[in-house]
Amino acid sequence: MKTIHVPTGKPYDVLIGRDILKNCGTLIKNLIGSRTCVIISDDNVAPLYSDTVARSLQDAGYRTELFVFPHGERSKNAGTLMQIYTFLCQKEITRSDCLIALGGGVVGDLTGYAAATYLRGIHYVQIPTSLLAQVDSSVGGKTAIDLPEGKNLVGAFYQPDVVLCDPDTLSTLPRGFLIDGMGEVIKYGMIADRQLFDLLCCCHIDNVQTHLDEIIPVCVGIKRDVVGEDEKESGLRMILNFGHTLGHAIEAYYHYEGITHGCAVAAGMCLMTRYCGDTEDWKKLCGCVAQYGLPSDVPVSLTELLDLCGHDKKRSGGELRYIVCSPIGQAKIHCDTLPGFRKHFERTV
Repeated sequence: MKTIHVPTGKPYDVLIGRDILKNCGTLIKNLIGSRTCVIISDDNVAPLYSDTVARSLQDAGYRTELFVFPHGERSKNAGTLMQIYTFLCQKEITRSDCLIALGGGVVGDLTGYAAATYLRGIHYVQIPTSLLAQVDSSVGGKTAIDLPEGKNLVGAFYQPDVVLCDPDTLSTLPRGFLIDGMGEVIKYGMIADRQLFDLLCCCHIDNVQTHLDEIIPVCVGIKRDVVGEDEKESGLRMILNFGHTLGHAIEAYYHYEGITHGCAVAAGMCLMTRYCGDTEDWKKLCGCVAQYGLPSDVPVSLTELLDLCGHDKKRSGGELRYIVCSPIGQAKIHCDTLPGFRKHFERTV
């Protein structure tokens, strides 16, 4: 088992190892003296892993409850959040008890925000079961729900007590979920690790799973370094948003249906590099994403996407902050007005 320490204001560890789910009760008990753990999951993940997690927690002496909601980004809203609050009240969950986020990014974001706000903050543990969540969303303390006007517009920075990553859960993922996670993996190579990017260029979607025991700790380590220096995204942490300015606009255009987050980020990275970066870097990035079945573009007019960027949470006053990675492995933060940002897209490659 590998341990990566995240030195935030409330420090915690990310534990990465196979069979962690079967031992999660003991690992959590060593950190949290709660009486009750509420497992929050979706209807895709709960049938696969909730029994294993509940059994391990019960063996460690916890009373367990299970809340399951419909999978997908469309559930990451105030309605689902209110259902969680009601469930916690009905089960008489106290401030000393613990929430367990068992699932992908949507589950982690929702559970984390519920933990941050219920009784003004209770314990919570991240058990990410998707590649995207293991390499990215489970680490760093970002919690949120979506509004009709945009993604992640309501949330809080709230760090978990521990993150438990079990790569074995990735073996049961449908191919599409693996493809989706690779969008965020490629992002890490682009922003901070040319060696990781080159490794990804030598692999493809059919053989990358043999490298995940190496890839996951590298990605988590990069995020640890960034979050440890800038916990609340006032500076360096913005580089983790590479591809997300346009990616979130793409998701909003499709109303969070028909395109996954990882695919939207991949297209967002490629579009940003095409219009704001280096031509050769853009070609290499497009070739890399193609090897994992990810898109490098979307059939949407740039005008419509740029209009949606105006709703992005990364705006500061009248300016938009966005990331360009050129050369590959080095991220640079740019800040411009929305009209100035648009001008970058008036030129062609």
